[in-house]
Amino acid sequence: MIKVGDRIPEVTLHRMTDEGIRPITTAEVFAGKTVVLFAVPGAFTPTCSARHLPGFIDHIDALTAKGVDTVACIAVNDPFVMAAWGAQAGADGKVLMISDGNGAFAAATGTEMDASKAAMATRSQRYAMVVRDGVVAHVFLDSPGAFEASSAENVLAHL
Repeated sequence: MIKVGDRIPEVTLHRMTDEGIRPITTAEVFAGKTVVLFAVPGAFTPTCSARHLPGFIDHIDALTAKGVDTVACIAVNDPFVMAAWGAQAGADGKVLMISDGNGAFAAATGTEMDASKAAMATRSQRYAMVVRDGVVAHVFLDSPGAFEASSAENVLAHL
């Protein structure tokens, strides 16, 4: 699994724009910036929708005040779902909603998990990380079924 000091792997992800689906590379997301990336097992799932994404939306100003340039949410969901979830949650203009639709980033970072028992196939574990200019500065990985380490509040406490 990715750890402090590792460089973010080069992966092409996707996001929805006004012009449709657009590829976005990890270099575009992380180069020259301080980024808080948080991963969820799935858009519209209970903990992700009720607590994880809303926490980062609620604390966006505090994160920015601590020097964070971008807050990004990533999930093994397609760009349409990520955009709809972000819009429904009020993330537009606050949190960059990134699709890891094929799980390439989860695989490259060693954060993938088998969620087939919940009819969700391969997904990402729940985590957050602080990345400075493409290098991981902090990793906050939650145990399966837990939500604490990767919360916006915990990330803020470590900035």
